Amino acid sequence: MAIPWLVALKVIPWGDVIEHAPTVLNAARKLMDRQKAPPANAPLPEPLDLGDAPPSPGELKNRLIEARQLIDQQAAAQEQMAQTLAALAEQNTRLVAAVDVLRTRTRLLLWVVAVLAVGVVWLFVR
Repeated sequence: MAIPWLVALKVIPWGDVIEHAPTVLNAARKLMDRQKAPPANAPLPEPLDLGDAPPSPGELKNRLIEARQLIDQQAAAQEQMAQTLAALAEQNTRLVAAVDVLRTRTRLLLWVVAVLAVGVVWLFVR
C-alpha cells in the first residue's frame, strides 16, 4: 500500500505548495493575532445612555466616528481573510487536480495489471 502514497507524493506540485505556504501561513497568523488582541487605540464604545436628555450632536458625531473606525477595521480584517481563503482555495484546487490525476493513473494501472494478469494466466494455460 506504500506505492500509491509514493505516487501521490510525486504528482503533487510541491514546488507551488511550498512557494505559497509561507504567505498563507503569515496571513493566517496575522488574522489569528488580530482576533486575539483587540485594537489598543480604539476602546469599545460605551452604550449610549438615553436617560434624561437626548445626546448632543457632538457626542453623536463622536459615536459615529468610532462606529466607522470599527467598521473599517472589520472590513480590513474581512478583506485579508478573503485573500487568505482565496489562496487556500487555490491550493486546494491544485491538490484536487493532482488527486484526480492520481485516480486516473491508478485506474489505468489497474487495467494494465488486469490485462497482464490475464496474459500471464493465458501463457501458463497454453
